[in-house]
Amino acid sequence: MSLLDVRDLRISFTQDGRVIQAVKGVSFTLEKGETLALVGESGSGKSVTALATVRLLADNAQVSGQVMWQGQDLAQASEKALRGVRGNEISFIFQEPMTSLNPLHVIGKQIAETLELHQGLTGAAAAARALELLEKVGIRDAASRLSAYPHELSGGQRQRVMIAMALANKPKLLIADEPTTALDVTIQAQILDLLAELKRSEGLSLLFITHDLNIVRRIADRVCVMQGGEIVETGPAAQVFAAPQHPYTRKLLAAEAVGRPGPVAADAPEVVSARDLRVWFPITKGLLKRTVGHVKAVNAATLSVRAGETLGVVGESGSGKTTLALALMRLIPSQGRILFFGRDITRLDQAPQGMGGLAEADTAGDVAVAGLEALLRARGRKAMRALRRHMQIVFQDPYGSLSPRMTAEQIIAEGLGVHGVEPGRDRRQMVAEIMAEVGLDPAMMGRYPHEFSGGQRQRIAIARAMILRPKLVVLDEPTSALDMTVQVQIVDLLRGLQAKWGLAYIFISHDLRVVRAMSHKVMVMKAGDVIEAGETEAIFAAPQTDYTRALMAAAFGKAQVAPEPAVTAPA
Repeated sequence: MSLLDVRDLRISFTQDGRVIQAVKGVSFTLEKGETLALVGESGSGKSVTALATVRLLADNAQVSGQVMWQGQDLAQASEKALRGVRGNEISFIFQEPMTSLNPLHVIGKQIAETLELHQGLTGAAAAARALELLEKVGIRDAASRLSAYPHELSGGQRQRVMIAMALANKPKLLIADEPTTALDVTIQAQILDLLAELKRSEGLSLLFITHDLNIVRRIADRVCVMQGGEIVETGPAAQVFAAPQHPYTRKLLAAEAVGRPGPVAADAPEVVSARDLRVWFPITKGLLKRTVGHVKAVNAATLSVRAGETLGVVGESGSGKTTLALALMRLIPSQGRILFFGRDITRLDQAPQGMGGLAEADTAGDVAVAGLEALLRARGRKAMRALRRHMQIVFQDPYGSLSPRMTAEQIIAEGLGVHGVEPGRDRRQMVAEIMAEVGLDPAMMGRYPHEFSGGQRQRIAIARAMILRPKLVVLDEPTSALDMTVQVQIVDLLRGLQAKWGLAYIFISHDLRVVRAMSHKVMVMKAGDVIEAGETEAIFAAPQTDYTRALMAAAFGKAQVAPEPAVTAPA
């Protein structure tokens, strides 16, 4: 008898009088000690299927079929029976631990709550078990982490805490829903190794939900490929990867960002450069906020990006990638020198030392020095603001960076109002043109963000930046939250826009496959330091530092990468 046997599972949701079929007759089995991967793009029904196994769906869900757990049909079980299964026999690990952990309670208390609810453990016994669990999942200095809040832990540590909580009651089945999507490649590799080890040591079965076939290849025994609420292909992982039968499976396997960006013109001007750029955040203590040290987020970074060129910035979370980009755009204070088209913008919105060079009209009438400094700062801010239309940024999470109260048209056109660009032109027509350019139907400009898919939302974010016709665009993890097929589309779109408009990109990512497909040059950062930089192919072919080799090994399974596929970049 199988550990889990799902038979003809059908799930629909009633919304605004409409019935939406999310899962359409799904059937699969999971054996004891086995890892089964449910694979598919967003909206394929894989997460809904997993939640339905222990009836964790919303009230507007209608479910039919059978979910046999060790011979018991959970679809028909009482709430009391389900409470005995949830968290005890079947545990979940979710994608984003920061939203799953309570920010108001320390880690030790949250683990203890689980132990008290399911096992009746309290006090010293619960604390001892919590410590044991943190040590089991590889948390360093576990005793001190019991008193830490979630925000005091890294992304990888928070995910380990979630795994510890899932293991607390010695379950037989772990359901892991995209547990590594938001993690760096090295942390992702650590979490996958941890799950594989726990599966062996604890005798667990694992239902792994993901859109990333590279992870499936690494961890799964069997695969079920889902599309549109149906399982279109199933079989042993090795067999599915070696000889996929369904066109959709072949499409997923082929969905990898390949090719290279177009060449940079020999006479391309330098758009942005920095020399010895440093960003240190002060650490203060006491009533008087005395500075006792610094968080050295970026140390002595030197770089240059020309028109039509992409600089890929890679490194783990906390390495200083995003801080560097924000400093280059003058969104946070920094030391060092920043040039934008040869103009020094490092202190553009600050009053110069000595007050030299003031116009006579500004100094007339015994104006106070403080007033002059304010005047100069105001002029500097105005000059910096004028430059901002030429510096735009696209963020990682389009759902979080787009206002839910604004339509796509309002979001995209917002910068036109702020910067007063193209006076006299029809803004609606400009929005329609840029939407078409980024692959969106202009007829959808009246829709709100929640009415678009993840890939469409990212295209809206790109359109918002591109409508200003900037010279420099910072792309901060723009593909990490997207399905593999959508990643390929966004990479192709960005390369096409760069070739058309001669854009300079700073591309921040922990996905080295995408970095390789996008970047002319690569900069590797660790703990605020630039430890390696150079031409993309040189870095990927022969990384010089142990850290870079570790990143390559985590991403590709080896320190040096095989030659690229023979695919050309789009024109």
